[in-house]
Amino acid sequence: MTGTMNGTTAPSMELDFATAWEAISDEIPEAEALICGSTRRSWREYEDRAARVARILASAGLEQAANAGLALFNGTEYSEVQFACFKQRVTPFNVNFRYTARELHSLLEGADAQALFFDATLAPLVDEIRDSLPKLRLLVQVGGEAAPDGVLLYEEAIAASEPAPRIDRSPDDLWMLFTGGTTGHPKGVMWPHGNLIQTMKATYAGLKQEVPRTIPELLDSVRRIAETGRVTRQLAAAPLMHGTSGIAALTTHMTGGVVITLPERSFSADALFRCVEENRATHLTIVGDAFSRPMVAALEAAQDRGEPYDLSSIFLILSSGVMWSAPIKQALLSFNPRMRLLDSLGSSEGVGFAAKLESDPKKATTASFRLGEFTKVINDEGKEVVPGSGERGRLALGGPLPIGYYKDPEKSEETWPTIDGRRYSIPGDYATVEADGTITLLGRGSACINSGGEKIYPEEVEEALKLHPAVADCNVVGVPDERWGQAITAVVQLKDPSVDDEALIGSVKENLAAYKAPKHIVRVEELARHANGKSNYRWASETARKALGL
Repeated sequence: MTGTMNGTTAPSMELDFATAWEAISDEIPEAEALICGSTRRSWREYEDRAARVARILASAGLEQAANAGLALFNGTEYSEVQFACFKQRVTPFNVNFRYTARELHSLLEGADAQALFFDATLAPLVDEIRDSLPKLRLLVQVGGEAAPDGVLLYEEAIAASEPAPRIDRSPDDLWMLFTGGTTGHPKGVMWPHGNLIQTMKATYAGLKQEVPRTIPELLDSVRRIAETGRVTRQLAAAPLMHGTSGIAALTTHMTGGVVITLPERSFSADALFRCVEENRATHLTIVGDAFSRPMVAALEAAQDRGEPYDLSSIFLILSSGVMWSAPIKQALLSFNPRMRLLDSLGSSEGVGFAAKLESDPKKATTASFRLGEFTKVINDEGKEVVPGSGERGRLALGGPLPIGYYKDPEKSEETWPTIDGRRYSIPGDYATVEADGTITLLGRGSACINSGGEKIYPEEVEEALKLHPAVADCNVVGVPDERWGQAITAVVQLKDPSVDDEALIGSVKENLAAYKAPKHIVRVEELARHANGKSNYRWASETARKALGL
């Protein structure tokens, strides 16, 4: 396979995930590959169990490029099923475990799903919709002591299956990531294995290596990583169904590392840090403030008890997909001066738009990033924004890219247009470019608020609000207004309910132009977010309208 990166051609990529991981399992069979609670799988066990699941897929008649859904919580099973799909050249895709029956049906139907692996707690939903999904050939339940008729129990099926034989595969085999963004129906982003592996350049650069492109290069890389003692032990705090943890886990396994998950079904910062201590996790993957705020609270409480958590093993905390506010970063860094925070600006549609690596709590920022190697900021005319001009533009990423959205060529052309002969990923994030080349992220244009002819980006106002010590979390939306067209409205979760609205609005005016300050404050007990930690603007908008009688 040949990858195109901003008009240049990358060397041939021969690797796919299954063939690479099989080689790693042969090279380091007794090394740890998966950990979840008391369950620990070596690379030998990981490969063997995946091969048995691959046999289950083959026995059900799934052929190359068939799509299989993973409606699973974090756990060793998620990675095993994904590996099995890769082995059989089946395309795995993520399924949000919080979906209603209607949403689940819509996703599976749109994805042409032929197989579904689901957690036992979702059995009633699956049973409700299965008869209206004639393309489903295989249903496998993870967990539980009994399953409905026609549904296999995961562990029983593995025990009854022989490992599938290894087969020839291609770097063009697919991994699909369904994303709904902040609005709209989920869209399946189709990533060829070879392109995803090429996006791992920054990880390998940190290891002072090139991205391996052949099996001999891969095994040499794994040996050198083991010799230097820099084996990644990734604790995926965010769901593996989300791109942040999901893509990071693919990277971890490409380097021969171990992916660690928490057995708890809801996030517990204390459970996270106990797991860090027990398993000496080196990397954490989270999604912004939704995870890091309770993490800071747990660290502070443990310190106050005189029982601080041991964070000495943590080398890096990675967040992507949402803004990560400066005060929270500063607090995290104060507990371990050795660790670094990687705030990565990416999306399901592209990896490596921009990033910043921070280690000094005094210099941590929220929305200022360095552009990635293959990223530009372009205006609506397709021209590159001049640094320091103040002009707003959209982030455009060249380099290794997905091939498009599943069954949606029109939307694919919009998101991955060809400009001056080069293909870019432009999902819609707006930014300005400073004179020094850094960018200031403004937010997604689809959520932009038009108030009195002025465009206001919700994330910008949210971050200003979060600087107030009384604010725990917030979302900013626009609601209908006769005078302004849309009125900026903040849906706010407070740590100190005694603060008045005027103080909150005034704090925004201290940091932003007055026209960007909220005209309404709507107070809630707890802010609703999607399972992956992203803002649920639809919920915030409905909550604001209801509270204001609109």
